[in-house]
Amino acid sequence: MLRAAVGQIEARGVAAVRIADVAAELGVSNALVLYHFSTKEQLVSAAFAYAAEDDLARLRRLLSRRTTALRRLRSAVRWYAPTGQAKGWRLWIEGWAAALREPALREVARDLDRQWKAAITEVLAEGIAAGEFRCPDPAGTALRLTALLDGLAVQMTAYEGTVSRARAREWVDEALARELGLERSALTASRI
Repeated sequence: MLRAAVGQIEARGVAAVRIADVAAELGVSNALVLYHFSTKEQLVSAAFAYAAEDDLARLRRLLSRRTTALRRLRSAVRWYAPTGQAKGWRLWIEGWAAALREPALREVARDLDRQWKAAITEVLAEGIAAGEFRCPDPAGTALRLTALLDGLAVQMTAYEGTVSRARAREWVDEALARELGLERSALTASRI
C-alpha cells in the first residue's frame, strides 16, 4: 500500500493524490485503504516515512562499506546528488512543500533530515580521526552539503535545463573538496 502511495504521489503530487488513486492502483476498495489509514494525511505521512526509510537504508549501506571515509562520503554524496532525472526528487520536493502545512509530514521530513546529517557527520568524524582530511565543523559541513544538494535538486527538477548534470557534479565536487580542505583532484585521485 505504501509503495503504491509513493508511486501515486510521484505521479500526481501530494495535493492531487486521493485515497481512490491508491486503491485503484492496488485494485482494492477505498474502504480497505481507509481501514489502514483513516485519512489521506496519515497515508501520505506513512508513505513518506516508508520512502525515507528506504533512502536511509541505502545511505547506511553506502556508509558502512569497508573502505576509506573519503570514499564512503564521496559515494554517499554522488548517490544523493541530483542527476536530472526528477522522479525521486519530485517526491521529496512535494514532501517539503506539503510539510509546511502538515505537522505529521513535517516530522517525517525533519527526522529524515536529522538522520541523513548525523550519518554524514559521523563519516566526516571518522575521516578526520583517520587523518584523511581536515574539517573543523563536521555538523556544519553536513548541513552545507545537504543544502547545496537539495538546492541543486530543486533547480534541476523544477527548472529543467537550468543546470546541467555535469555542472552540478562539478559544483558538488568543488564544495566537498573545499569543505574537506582537499584539492578537487584528490577526490578522484584514488578512484573514488
